[in-house]
Amino acid sequence: MSARRTAALALTLALSLPSAALAQAPRVMLDIPYVQGSLSPNQTLDLYLPDTPTRFPVVVVVFGGGLRQGDKKEEAAIGRRLAADGLGAVVINYRLSPGVEHPAHVQDLAAAIAWTKRTIGEHGGDPDRTFVLGWSAGAYLAALVALDGQYLSAHQLTPAALRGVVPISGFHHVERVAPDRPKDTWGADPSTWPKASSAAYARKDAPPFLLLYADGDAPDRKQESRDLAAALTATGHTSVRTQEISGRNHTTIWRNLANEGDAALAAIAAFVRGTGTR
Repeated sequence: MSARRTAALALTLALSLPSAALAQAPRVMLDIPYVQGSLSPNQTLDLYLPDTPTRFPVVVVVFGGGLRQGDKKEEAAIGRRLAADGLGAVVINYRLSPGVEHPAHVQDLAAAIAWTKRTIGEHGGDPDRTFVLGWSAGAYLAALVALDGQYLSAHQLTPAALRGVVPISGFHHVERVAPDRPKDTWGADPSTWPKASSAAYARKDAPPFLLLYADGDAPDRKQESRDLAAALTATGHTSVRTQEISGRNHTTIWRNLANEGDAALAAIAAFVRGTGTR
């Protein structure tokens, strides 16, 4: 998309807001390709940027949906809320199954992170304070890209390019969930599933982790977060924390991020700001 068209989209969105809200409206740029030469809408991202003179930390936002459904436009309210709180939001699409199988989903996330590191400085963000935030299947992708270095290495980056990771209500052991999922997501060979699991790559030098889950999450979903935290801690990793968010279920822990004063949002903002000053 040309810079002129991107700017026009941002202006159209801003003008559609009530005049009283215009001064606080984030800068919005939609449908930016993050893979050079790709025409796929599944390889595009939206920017929600705070209007601030200082360089701001940036959060790459990854939706859930079992790696089979979802769209970045459904996360606009979360992008706007993050921007209102002074954080840049890079809300991505990625290719979905059954159109692709693993590892295409995480390869797209790595490409979006690489785009952010290269480009976000042009929009006022600080590329050295890049975080990744994902929910459900998006949490799995966020953890995997931060732990299995092969995906970022394809872009001459390492997981150290990420200042921190926030997986929300994710799964981190594919071998536990794949038996009940369509076999065109991770393939039909069970021997390959552990290699697709983020927990398999836990290591001491991983970026800081904040693992959130809801009190209303299923017990196995809560255990996934606890088990990943334990695996990281067992390696000697010293910056990993879990937090249960009360009064939420698997869906509302994510959707309520769009609400001012939300507990999970406050935890994320504190993590980003605290980790971002190291």
